[in-house]
Amino acid sequence: MHPTHTTKTTVDPNAPSSVKPSHYPYSNAFIAISSLNKTTETPTKTIPTPFTPLDKPNISRPPQSILHRSQSYWTAVVSTVHADILFLCCCYISGLVDSTIYNAFGTFVSMQTGNTIFLGLGGATPEDTSKPYGWAKSLVSIACFCLGCLAFSHATHYFGKLRRITLVASFLVQTIIILIAAVMVEIDVVEGRLETITDDIDWYTVVPIALLSFQSAGQIVGSRAVNLSELPTVVLTSMLHDIFTDRKLVAKENVKRNRRVLAFFAILVGAICGGFIGEGTDRMQVPLWIAGGIKFVVTLAWVFWPEEKAGIV
Repeated sequence: MHPTHTTKTTVDPNAPSSVKPSHYPYSNAFIAISSLNKTTETPTKTIPTPFTPLDKPNISRPPQSILHRSQSYWTAVVSTVHADILFLCCCYISGLVDSTIYNAFGTFVSMQTGNTIFLGLGGATPEDTSKPYGWAKSLVSIACFCLGCLAFSHATHYFGKLRRITLVASFLVQTIIILIAAVMVEIDVVEGRLETITDDIDWYTVVPIALLSFQSAGQIVGSRAVNLSELPTVVLTSMLHDIFTDRKLVAKENVKRNRRVLAFFAILVGAICGGFIGEGTDRMQVPLWIAGGIKFVVTLAWVFWPEEKAGIV
């Protein structure tokens, strides 16, 4: 009887249960190979799809409403770069209107220095003069100019002096006032012939004087609002003083000097044009229509004027 050889199997206590010996033939080798494949198997990553929870939704900023964009546009602070061009146009308007009104009524609506002199001479003026009530018209002009400064300045500071809506509204009001005065002359509410007044005063003429003096105040308030005090548009005496007392008068680059010189000539050219237009038409409404048209263009310019950018004043 042959001896029976018994194969002793050593079991590794640290081995996984899947590789422990089995009672079935060849099962130990099969289990070991299977366990090896499982340990070397790399886990697969889940690729997110548009329908998986891992996908983050594309959150975009909702578009602003038309009302909100419009409000932001009109309340924006406008740039003051090249704003002097618009106020040089106002200087031309002052010369054009003042020369026309003086030819028609013997008073000014912008240059209040001359009106002050006329007012002071009123008591000494003889009754048989060609302008017996010129002082009264000058008084009306001065008073309405002061009221205009009061109204435009308070409105400008209340709504924001450099906001687009403020400047557009201010110049739109000025434009409408000039056009109202032109219409009054056009439809003969006020005598529009450029002739010297020799009889008693026609008190209807006070209305266009009052209106035009009131709107003239808006120009100087606007120039101060955009920090262009060297372009008051309605004053010549102080402007001439500032030109010839400037220590950089002959300097190659002097922006303020250039603005003052251009403003002086703009007023002068406007006055010359007003005189020639009056002589050619013998009517005062023509220069007023021209002045109203120019100021309307200035108003449109403020509508599309660029906003102020950082670092630019």
